[in-house]
Amino acid sequence: MATVKKARGDKSSSVTKSVDVEVPVRTAYDQWTQFEEFPHFMEGVEEVRQIDDANLHWRADVGGKDVEWTARITEQVPDQRIAWTSTSGARNAGVVTFHHLAPERCRVTLQMDYEPEGVAETVGDWLGLMGRRTESSLERFKEFIEERGAPTGAFRGEIPRDERMNR
Repeated sequence: MATVKKARGDKSSSVTKSVDVEVPVRTAYDQWTQFEEFPHFMEGVEEVRQIDDANLHWRADVGGKDVEWTARITEQVPDQRIAWTSTSGARNAGVVTFHHLAPERCRVTLQMDYEPEGVAETVGDWLGLMGRRTESSLERFKEFIEERGAPTGAFRGEIPRDERMNR
C-alpha cells in the first residue's frame, strides 16, 4: 500500500512500498548496491551511472519525458539502509531499508519523496502512478534476485549519515 503525504500548497509527494523477498537480507542488500543494474528491474529507469561511492547519475523516462538527475548517498549502513537525495535535476530523496525476517527471507521497504514536474507528472501523481510504478519495480527486484539467488556484486562500504543534510 502506498502512503502519500502532502501539505497544503506543497508540490512534493511521498510513496512507501515494501516487498518480502525469499533471500537472506545480505543478498538483497548487496544486489541493491549494484545501482547500474537498476534498469533490469526498475520501471522507467534507463541508466544509472555510479560516479563514485556516494554519487550517482540517473536517466529515466517519466511520463514519456527523459529526466536526468544526480543523487548523493547521504547514509549507507550494510544490510540495513541506504538513504539519498538529489543534488541536481529532478528533485527526489528517499531511503531503502532491509529487514531480516528469517534466515532466507527479508523485507525491502522503499520510501521516496519526489516533486512532480509539469502537468503530466502532476496528473500521474494524482492517479497514483508513482505508487504503482514503485510497487511493480519492487516486485521485479524480488523476481530478479530470487531467480539469481546471488547478487551480481556488492558494495559493503559504509557511508555515515551526512548531518549537513539534516539542518
